[in-house]
Amino acid sequence: MKKALITGITGQDGSYLAELLIEKGYEVHGVIRRSSTFNTSRINHLYRDPHDRSSRLSLHYGDVSDSEVIRKLIYQIKPGEIYNLAAQSHVRVSFDIPEYTANCTALGPLRILEAIRDYQEHEKKTITFYQASSSEMFGATPPPQGLQSPFNPQSPYGCSKVFAYHSTRLYRNAYGIFAVNGILFNHESPRRGETFVTRKITRGIARIKAGLEKKIFLGNLDARRDWGYAKEYMEAAWRMMQQKKPDDYVVGTGESHSIREFLECAFEEAGLGNYQKYVAIDPRYYRPAEVHDLIADAAETYKKLGWKPRITFKKLVSLMVRADLKEYGIKK
Repeated sequence: MKKALITGITGQDGSYLAELLIEKGYEVHGVIRRSSTFNTSRINHLYRDPHDRSSRLSLHYGDVSDSEVIRKLIYQIKPGEIYNLAAQSHVRVSFDIPEYTANCTALGPLRILEAIRDYQEHEKKTITFYQASSSEMFGATPPPQGLQSPFNPQSPYGCSKVFAYHSTRLYRNAYGIFAVNGILFNHESPRRGETFVTRKITRGIARIKAGLEKKIFLGNLDARRDWGYAKEYMEAAWRMMQQKKPDDYVVGTGESHSIREFLECAFEEAGLGNYQKYVAIDPRYYRPAEVHDLIADAAETYKKLGWKPRITFKKLVSLMVRADLKEYGIKK
């Protein structure tokens, strides 16, 4: 049975990836951080009592900021594949906590790669490594952005991802590690964190319809993003790890839509009419340096992986709105 280790397993991407790997017959191990409250809601449906022989998901306490714990877990689990999805992933928040963002998002992958190098050298066994890279690395680079586009990050988060990207390539070239970068453009789902703008909108709509809120407070409505469906993108990530040779890949839809368009589509789906009645601008949500437009040039990825996103922008918005309405017990 194949074994995979996932950091960031409790997040949106981690939960979808764990589902996918379990469906494919993997034994999945996830790294979770110790806290006073459980943050496993996205993967609770996958978890079984460890004494249950059908259980294929194991959780381990750890943190990518602790190199010794990462090393011990790799030697203990002996995974064939490692997917690094752990990060301080909120771009706006990265301006408030830049040092923590860099420690987790930039140095975390480096610690994993160094542990893999050590393990392969001593155990003579191969581990393949997936690094979750980000379109935020391109930043102010004009669209469309592809593998030939220069990086020009506009946030501590973007800068940290650039460091991790080059670390991954370095360990591939210097030590022969099967290490891939998946440069994923914005990807959303009903499991998206509630502080991210798309989920903030769909959850806000549900709360408005439930009579719990009157306004949704947002920042720049003109920012444009290439939005795809997170569940589909995890299929692409898995496919990258099954190739004969490691490489770097850009994953996106090739379309961009503004936050304003997302609002229009979401409010129409919920039957609330014009969003302007319910949305207010709060300058606190502006970024010190804005990224205006991101569009993936992913043609090469489609060809190499034999994969292409199927969920359209409107379908994605509909999925998210309907899920949040259901969560609040509201029938459309």
